[in-house]
Amino acid sequence: MTTHEYTAGTTPTPPLGVPSATAPQSPSAPQPSSVAQPSSAPRRPGRDRYLDLLRSIALVRVVVYHLFGWAWLTVLFPSMGVMFALAGSLMARSLSRPAWGVIRGRVRRLLPPLWAFSAVALALMFAGGWNPVKDPDHGGTWGVVELINYIIPIGAPPFPWHIGSKSGLLEDTWAVQATGPLWYLRAYLWFVVASPLLLWAFRRVPWATLLAPLALTAVVGTGLVTIPGETGNAVSDFAVFGGCWVLGFAHHEGMLAKVPRYIAISSSTLLMAFGLWWASGHLGPDGWDLNDIPLAQATWSFGFVVILLQYSPSWQELPGRLAKWDKLVTLSNNRAVTIYLWHNMLIMATVPIIDQAYNLSFMQSDRAVAALDTTYMLWMFVLVWPLIGLTIAAFGWIEDIAAKRSPRLWPNGVRGKGRGRSARATGAHRG
Repeated sequence: MTTHEYTAGTTPTPPLGVPSATAPQSPSAPQPSSVAQPSSAPRRPGRDRYLDLLRSIALVRVVVYHLFGWAWLTVLFPSMGVMFALAGSLMARSLSRPAWGVIRGRVRRLLPPLWAFSAVALALMFAGGWNPVKDPDHGGTWGVVELINYIIPIGAPPFPWHIGSKSGLLEDTWAVQATGPLWYLRAYLWFVVASPLLLWAFRRVPWATLLAPLALTAVVGTGLVTIPGETGNAVSDFAVFGGCWVLGFAHHEGMLAKVPRYIAISSSTLLMAFGLWWASGHLGPDGWDLNDIPLAQATWSFGFVVILLQYSPSWQELPGRLAKWDKLVTLSNNRAVTIYLWHNMLIMATVPIIDQAYNLSFMQSDRAVAALDTTYMLWMFVLVWPLIGLTIAAFGWIEDIAAKRSPRLWPNGVRGKGRGRSARATGAHRG
């Protein structure tokens, strides 16, 4: 089991929020020179579609990674670092309001989707014969106490490492895989609770606060200091992705914009090069999977996020050919928590569905069976997306209830003629 993404791996949640655009725009028409006019006017409040697009890409990458297990995807696009940075930026914006109210709102929006997932997952585990009291891996009665983490993710939830049989409908490790993404909710909750203090420190000593998580990762993520058990995993997650979370603060506060781009890009490139160099000497069982190499994950993700945010164009509309993805980007941002929570379970659900194809009359030849065997993973990839769509329709509305909105079946930004833009601009906020 990898430390992360199994495991982001981020609505994804998850890492879960994306800040809205605040940049000014030019006046729509020239004014007479004799009349004093402001050089710019405030933009209409709305979503920053560039950041929305990044979050959608991060979610898709997480699903693909968990399906195919390609280690190089953690280098190509460090989804979890991106998701934590976007969430940190939104958190900084929200903390213009009283901190307790912001934390309470974040927790309220996180928990009901978790409860729905936990109810289904635990029902399946209990139906499969799992008894946490008798599970030797979770300390007997203490395993029952740990069930609280399915309600409030302050730690690691218990689960059976093997349940059912290898020849059953699902492989016997399905519970491990289904609950894997819950680490992200734990880390997100820790960051939310710590954010008032982190933002206070950032505004007073910005560079020290920004770089402190990397220093902490060098201590707890390299074996220099070892913290045993799930406490160690939680501290490691907090350190590895803390820099990205604080980068979200820096983006919102305008600190990154003040750093000359050539300095930011060159420094980030050197940091990422160090991450790859460190990874090359500390490869885990899955090779270049950065989830197994905390210091490489932290430095690579940090530099990658700096570059993405340095080039942030703050779109209010997706430009050019990207516009055709507008509805899907809006939908994925509105349902990021649902997608992130359920995607691993849905990946596993594709297996018994595809296996039914072997029973079809035209699939009885060796050639047909070999063809399906060869393309099996591709069919899983094709099938998981409609399953995600069905899950969005079945459980996604819980995110609306948690946010005190009217429940919506398919929130892709279209609410009728003339209302799509407004729906997209306000529908996906978590704060």
